[in-house]
Amino acid sequence: MLSSLSKLTTEQIEEIHSLEQKLGKTLLSFSGYDVAPDDLSAEELAMLKALEEKLGTMLVAVRGISGKS
Repeated sequence: MLSSLSKLTTEQIEEIHSLEQKLGKTLLSFSGYDVAPDDLSAEELAMLKALEEKLGTMLVAVRGISGKS
């Protein structure tokens, strides 16, 4: 299982903003994905790490991705 920030509609975001205002808290929305890690060769791993550094983000190689709401 892998989690990431949810892709939300404008209406969903508005509902979250409304609750944030009521609570006085910042909320983040995460969605889960059923995935399995995939194997990378040393060369593939080096390419992945180089792109992570360039983008300033974290990448994960997976197989069998299927989104869950």
